[in-house]
Amino acid sequence: MKTFTATPADIEKKWIVIDAEGVVLGRLASIIAMRLRGKHKPSFTPHMDMGDNVIVINAEKVQMTGKKRSDKKYYWHTGHPGGIKHRTAAQILEGAHPERVVTAAVKRMLPGNRLSRQQMTNLRVYAGAEHPHEAQNPEVLDVKSMNSKNTRSA
Repeated sequence: MKTFTATPADIEKKWIVIDAEGVVLGRLASIIAMRLRGKHKPSFTPHMDMGDNVIVINAEKVQMTGKKRSDKKYYWHTGHPGGIKHRTAAQILEGAHPERVVTAAVKRMLPGNRLSRQQMTNLRVYAGAEHPHEAQNPEVLDVKSMNSKNTRSA
């Protein structure tokens, strides 16, 4: 029996829309990362971009367990000496670009190579409920009903 390796002709990409309202961030990010890589498909090939195009809506309403909303810090460096800065998850979610929290969580769950950077271009995150990808007829993936631990109230 020969091992199956997917070629570009074998790859079929679908469009999936996920509503992040009330869903725990880490669980959401792991599901998105798996879909972006294509690990949910039986024909998964590690060196090919087999994943689906994922649209995430309501990213500003994502939940975090414990005190992560106030305690989790996102760091960056300005490039100048002593230029380390940080913001809490609450500051980012209430700021101008709340979708960056979801994007960072998904990016950190993918391997750090060229292929995963290419796969990240298949992720589209929107803070509100509207998205401009209706023409692609995305399928709705209900993350809330997959597991009772995926949701968190307030």
